[in-house]
Amino acid sequence: MGANFTNWGRAPTTLRIRNVSPGCHGDTLRLMRVLVVSTWLPTLSHPATGLFVVKDARAIADLGHEVALIHLVPPHQLSGPSATALGAESPTIDGLPVNRIIMSTTNPRQIAAATTRLARWSLGADVVHTMAFSTLLPFALWRPYAPWVHTEHWSGLTAPHLLPTSWRLALPALKPLQTRPDVTTSVCDYLATPIRAVRGGDPTTVVPCIVERPDSLVPRPTASEEIAMVSIGGLIERKDPLIALDTVAELGRRGVRATLRFVGEGPLREAITTRADVLGLSDQVTVVGTLDRSGVLDELARADVFFGPTRGDNFFVSCAEAVLSGRPVVVGSTGGQGEYLDSRVGICVDEQSPTAYADAIERVLVQVDGMSAEDISSTIGDAFSAVEVAAAYDQAYDLAARQPRRGARLRAHRRAQRTADE
Repeated sequence: MGANFTNWGRAPTTLRIRNVSPGCHGDTLRLMRVLVVSTWLPTLSHPATGLFVVKDARAIADLGHEVALIHLVPPHQLSGPSATALGAESPTIDGLPVNRIIMSTTNPRQIAAATTRLARWSLGADVVHTMAFSTLLPFALWRPYAPWVHTEHWSGLTAPHLLPTSWRLALPALKPLQTRPDVTTSVCDYLATPIRAVRGGDPTTVVPCIVERPDSLVPRPTASEEIAMVSIGGLIERKDPLIALDTVAELGRRGVRATLRFVGEGPLREAITTRADVLGLSDQVTVVGTLDRSGVLDELARADVFFGPTRGDNFFVSCAEAVLSGRPVVVGSTGGQGEYLDSRVGICVDEQSPTAYADAIERVLVQVDGMSAEDISSTIGDAFSAVEVAAAYDQAYDLAARQPRRGARLRAHRRAQRTADE
């Protein structure tokens, strides 16, 4: 596996103990080897895939844990022939060692091969932490000896009607995979609900996505006759960007001029441009494309309001980022965003119509009149910081280690180790 994975195929070492900084929860922190496994991680050809997984893993490592990554790489994420493409990838992601296994979620042979390799490499881990639903496939007939935590983000569990037909048909047979980890974490209660329905009494906790406050807040734009709106996310049907255009038109019918900038890419880009032309909004609507975090923060800084008419999200990271940047938000109500939005600065709209969204945009701007960017940002504060999220994962690891059913696996593991040593 490379120098940084030396001895990860052996039994776990005795856990080390050290004092922790004031930012950590509790008086001591057990330093552990954490093996993070995911189908969602970036590659050279897909640099933006799974960045939230990288953030979580980096935060866990920053607590002092020794973290290594295993990427179960979908073949379409490689930029050329498998062996050549794998060799061209970096041995680290954000400073964390990574090993890659080619695994298509529809290829039983590749899934079985991944199972064999994971079983060997996980022997040296104190915790195995899987992330994303498809990562559970090679764990279907095998489970690690170490405490096992799984983190779920997948919108398919909360909006199965939006899945491709093949996944929708397979989902009933795949859902029981959620029962296998010792502990499952989800990014919000909205997502935890269908998971708990499958897991029953087994622990399911909420650990939010990492969304840091900007280093400095840009004051809100001064009042003007025009409403500057920004929408951040994929240009896909679930995000419903076309209704955003209809909302701009509805505001215009009320005598309110609004501009809308889309930050993101997706299959509806051309449809957005066409609809804007039909509605006579070409000079008011701009598709910016994908931006890095600095570019996203610049877009939020110049906006009066964040507008995300989603038909369904789980955590909705860009919504949280907008609030933390000191901007009011109007979003669709289906998802977990209502769990953290303060009604003074954010409105969740139940009705997917231009009229309802236009009403909400006008109302939220009245509500935040007199509030500063700091006032708006403080409604979330540091709740989604890397320190808080990492501490929550650490608590999940402790919870997993206390689960009764681990006892039999640990005894079997020790027997296997004794046999190997003889």
